[in-house]
Amino acid sequence: MEAIYSFITGAIRYRITMGGQEEQDREEQDASKTGKDALLTGPPFYLNEFETSYRYIIDEYEVTPRDIAIFMPCAVKKPYSTSPSHQLIRSIISQVLDPIQYHIVVFGTCGIVPTELEEMYPYAHYQYMLGKCKDEKVLDDFLRIETGRVAGYLDKTRKVYKYRIGYCLGIFREALVRGSREAGVPIDRILPTRDMINKIIEEEDCVFQEGSLSMNEYLGEFCDELIRFRNSRYGAGR
Repeated sequence: MEAIYSFITGAIRYRITMGGQEEQDREEQDASKTGKDALLTGPPFYLNEFETSYRYIIDEYEVTPRDIAIFMPCAVKKPYSTSPSHQLIRSIISQVLDPIQYHIVVFGTCGIVPTELEEMYPYAHYQYMLGKCKDEKVLDDFLRIETGRVAGYLDKTRKVYKYRIGYCLGIFREALVRGSREAGVPIDRILPTRDMINKIIEEEDCVFQEGSLSMNEYLGEFCDELIRFRNSRYGAGR
């Protein structure tokens, strides 16, 4: 327990040093330096490349069974696992759970992709940030398309996982909730909690209304809830 909370303290120092907006700017700059000659731009959920890859995952790819699936949003920086925010979240997960217990699944504007496929085309070859979109039609289209893709993956993996945890905000969270409902496959725990989100909205002045998943408050709660979930299923020891 102490080691995990020491990590959270380190995460707090990290955030103070970098600053939320500076981290976001750095991720955007890094995304443009992937070395690829032609990054796909514009809303990726409209592109045939993403539908083709999604169909491969649903129709052909064999997902290795794990007890827990952890669903987290895609990131500006590619591959997703190199994103500073993903590294913070993954560090917490790896300190609470054994690797054999869980499987990370990334979803969002990319569709939905098991983490081990994050470098497969086109998942590491596009640049888009839905948070900057103000077009209601595009947002509605994203929610409709992503809900269907989440539902398809949940249905495919219905017997692959015992439990499912989501760590997401905003429209991504809504897509996960709707996809779960459409597939009839429950998400066992969705974080941050609504109480924590409301606290951030009321007390913090954030670029995005609900803030960022790499905020100290969200990370701390995620850590606590993950420990609580682990202990309730496996006991205090890993």
